[in-house]
Amino acid sequence: MAGKKADDAHDVTHESIWQRMERPTRPPRAALTHAQIATAAVEIADAEGLDAVSMRRLAERLGVATMGLYRYVRGKDDVIELMVDAVYAEEARAGEGGDWREVLRVSALRLRALTLRHPWLVETTAHSGPLTPNFVARTDRLLASLDGLGLDADTAMTVIGTVTAFVTGATTARIRMARLMRKEGAEKMDDLRTLYSSRMRWLLDSGRYPAFERYIREGVRKDDDDWQFELGLDSVLDGIAARLPTSVTRRTPR
Repeated sequence: MAGKKADDAHDVTHESIWQRMERPTRPPRAALTHAQIATAAVEIADAEGLDAVSMRRLAERLGVATMGLYRYVRGKDDVIELMVDAVYAEEARAGEGGDWREVLRVSALRLRALTLRHPWLVETTAHSGPLTPNFVARTDRLLASLDGLGLDADTAMTVIGTVTAFVTGATTARIRMARLMRKEGAEKMDDLRTLYSSRMRWLLDSGRYPAFERYIREGVRKDDDDWQFELGLDSVLDGIAARLPTSVTRRTPR
């Protein structure tokens, strides 16, 4: 009996807000919805960052008492889950139509655009796992696009994870660069290069980094984020295609 109580307590501790929302309860007196809470929180985070989202700040924006919010959510972790689910709804159509490569490519481009619109998204894994309905729905659609390729379940999920990891890494780098530019008061990359020119000259004049020096002197697409991203994405997809069975590769258009 004691063991069962412990298991039940563990289940309750790790249940999501989505599970609690489906449980019949007496409706709160305040006229709020979870969608309103998510929208307000996303607006705060988009403008000021994830750290600015607090229960007090959210209550002020919604025009309710702070304690009133706790009728809907247990705390900030619940709010972040609502936020993540709300923004992934923006990518709801990703994964529709086309062959597997086109589906994954379009989804990756949409995920990049989504993350650049909501830069705080890259920080949310520290607060809660991605097990929200719209996130899982996206994953489900992408997995379905790989049906018929002869991949086992683990390989299919690894393919999705690899593409997503590339998007997250590339987008996080761009977000960090944008933050550095704001910190340094640089409006464009050339302004940042001017600020760091002394350091760059010192590195290049040492003669110890010839390949890097060649890139600095000859590279013409240093600021072309879209080209860099799509080249990297297509390289990832090329690698995936190379591992597919030959019969599948022959009928998969590039």
